[in-house]
Amino acid sequence: MGRSVTVHLAAAGGGAGGFTPILMIALLFGVMYFMMIRPQQKRRKEAESMQSNLGPGDEVVTIGGLYGTVTGIEDDTVLIEVAPGVQTRYARPAIARVVTRAELPSEPVTEDADTVKD
Repeated sequence: MGRSVTVHLAAAGGGAGGFTPILMIALLFGVMYFMMIRPQQKRRKEAESMQSNLGPGDEVVTIGGLYGTVTGIEDDTVLIEVAPGVQTRYARPAIARVVTRAELPSEPVTEDADTVKD
C-alpha cells in the first residue's frame, strides 16, 4: 500500500512541471521586450521627432558623417549647404542628428512705464 501512494504523489507533482516551460517562455519574452524592443521603439520615435522638427539654419550631421547647414525643407527631402554655394539634397531619414539648432527670433522686449523702476 505504501508503494501506490508514492507513485500517486509522484504523478501529481509532475503535473506542475508542465506549466514551467510556458512561464519561462513568457518571462523570456518579457525580458526581451523591456531590454530590446521598447528601447528601439523609443529611439525611433526620438529620431522621427528630430527629423520632423528640422528647420532652416540647423546644423546637422548625416548618417554618412557629412556636416552641413539646413537651407531648405520639402516634403521628404532636406536641402543642406555643405560649403558656401554647395547644396546637396538628402532624404529626411538620412539626418542622424542635429548639432546646433537655429536660434528662433525672440520677441522684442517692451517695457511699460508702470514696470520700470527708478
